[in-house]
Amino acid sequence: MIRVSDLGIKFKMEKRRRSRTLSFLLERPHNQSRSPAEFWALRHVSFAVERGETVGIIGRNGSGKSTLLRVIAGIYPPDEGKVSIGGEVSTLFSLGTGFNAELSGRDNIYLDGIMMGLTKKQIDEISDAIIEFAELGDFIDMPVRTYSSGMRSRLGFAIAIHCDKDIVLIDEIMGAGDAAFRQKAEAEMNRIMGERTVMLVSHAMGTIERFATRVIWLNRGVVAAMGKPEEVIEQYLAESKVKKQPPDKGVGVI
Repeated sequence: MIRVSDLGIKFKMEKRRRSRTLSFLLERPHNQSRSPAEFWALRHVSFAVERGETVGIIGRNGSGKSTLLRVIAGIYPPDEGKVSIGGEVSTLFSLGTGFNAELSGRDNIYLDGIMMGLTKKQIDEISDAIIEFAELGDFIDMPVRTYSSGMRSRLGFAIAIHCDKDIVLIDEIMGAGDAAFRQKAEAEMNRIMGERTVMLVSHAMGTIERFATRVIWLNRGVVAAMGKPEEVIEQYLAESKVKKQPPDKGVGVI
């Protein structure tokens, strides 16, 4: 379903040039040219995800988790290696990523659906279910800029789940929404597990343990460990010198 082979992604680290006055005061020519440094966000990353697996991605901030999902989604092209995807992908990245803030929630359903490759007829068939699941009421016809972060997240989750793609990529959307919606979202996650391939990024270890069948720990852009959730999480927490938190029944997927 997903094959990642020796993946590498690099970014250029552009520094702001000093002002002419400051350069003069420091006795350095302001136009001194320097090649921008390169930063490898991911390097030599290899793994395979089979159909129906739910794989959790963990690691500290800046370890490459979100970058990895964006490569799999086709947003970033690899600088090294190869990524092979055996199916269609739906994404849920951050709070409202990809939404047009000036359009209504209803219009954004169509915009996101089209970007995911759906036809207008297909979106027509699922739009009512998306609106009902997101629980936005009359706000569905209001501009998304008027939404709270929780409302954006609920709408994004509803779209991603109802687009019925083979692969679902979810990036750190935990904790938004009230308890009732989190419970509903968790039930939906349980439903799709085994039916679809899911890759889930989160700092909430309880959520990763609850849903993931396997965990990949990224550390500074490389795979530090991969395997059973409880084993990899224990290694990650030990290296990070963080105590494992007791399970919180009130925290769900969203």
